[in-house]
Amino acid sequence: MSTIASMTAFARESSSVGDSNLTVELRSVNHRYLDCVFKLPDALRSLEPKLREQAARVLNRGKLECSFRLQAQAGGGTALAIDREQLQRVLDAAREIAGLLPRSQPLSPLEILQFPGVCCATETNEDSLLGSASSLFDTALAALAANREREGTRLAAMIGERITLVEREAATIRDLLPALQQQQRTRLLARLAELQVEVDNDRLEQELVYLAQKADVDEELDRLQAHVEEVRDILARGGPCGRRLDFLMQELNREANTLSSKSISTSGTQGAVELKVLIEQMREQVQNIE
Repeated sequence: MSTIASMTAFARESSSVGDSNLTVELRSVNHRYLDCVFKLPDALRSLEPKLREQAARVLNRGKLECSFRLQAQAGGGTALAIDREQLQRVLDAAREIAGLLPRSQPLSPLEILQFPGVCCATETNEDSLLGSASSLFDTALAALAANREREGTRLAAMIGERITLVEREAATIRDLLPALQQQQRTRLLARLAELQVEVDNDRLEQELVYLAQKADVDEELDRLQAHVEEVRDILARGGPCGRRLDFLMQELNREANTLSSKSISTSGTQGAVELKVLIEQMREQVQNIE
């Protein structure tokens, strides 16, 4: 049996790569399909396709937000490198612009160092960095999946409790039906007696049968029970089942609405309302199941 997983979870992992700290944060929420959004530093841009493949091997549904941070360690002693060719291009461009602007101010060394590409920290070996990032992502992904499974187990237990209450409420409604139908018959006969009118007995019986058929909800209760059993079967099988459960919630709600519309008593209406409340509670949680 596969474990039921939630689509809502969080994971964070860090590791040292050379003189830098590499941190990855993963957040996932519910979504119709698997949607991955990556925020990567420039040094890891080329890794995105591989990260998508890694995520698809572990997750089936949900919106996954992945964020990597690469920071130099304090006191790491990382050397700064000057790109002399880029520096020369910047200086040449600055002199050309200065010739066109009569009142231009000379650039300070600090301003030149801040120009993109002139100065950078000595980079960690690219292959080593990419390998470490991929491995760290796998570790975080495993932690995220474990968190999703723990939350999924809780959701499955909650749905199991509610579906048992649905079954009990439906059984209560079924037990009330004979008495309710008899009450309906008694009220009609009493009303006719008050009016003191002569009624054709055959026609009266036909009307009573018609009213009984109109208020009969045995089929709805049978279908409701079948949906209850299917929900239990799906929970027992586990695995990605959010879509199937969502469909069953719609079917359960349809039967509850029919029970409400056919109700001939306050107790029947209250029972249908209780069913709809329980079904809505389950439906809200089902939206988070993978």
